[in-house]
Amino acid sequence: MATVSFRMDDSLKKQTEEILDELGLNMTTAMTMFAKTIVRERRLPLDLSIDPFYSAANQARLNQAIARYEAGKTVPIPKSLDELERMESDA
Repeated sequence: MATVSFRMDDSLKKQTEEILDELGLNMTTAMTMFAKTIVRERRLPLDLSIDPFYSAANQARLNQAIARYEAGKTVPIPKSLDELERMESDA
């Protein structure tokens, strides 16, 4: 058997252990399950994603909107959806 050590924030460790205890597991068992799943599936068994708010396309749109606002080109309210879509296609 190999010993694996890693550092973790004390608070995170405590919270993790509390949840694992509710599940009837300890940290060693949970990390072994995690490692076995990695090996079996040949991937990280996590749903990793990046907040789309920070995507390059969204940031470009936000910067355009800010530039329009700063130039005084604001949208008079109320506008219908059709009017807004036409405005977007004209931009």
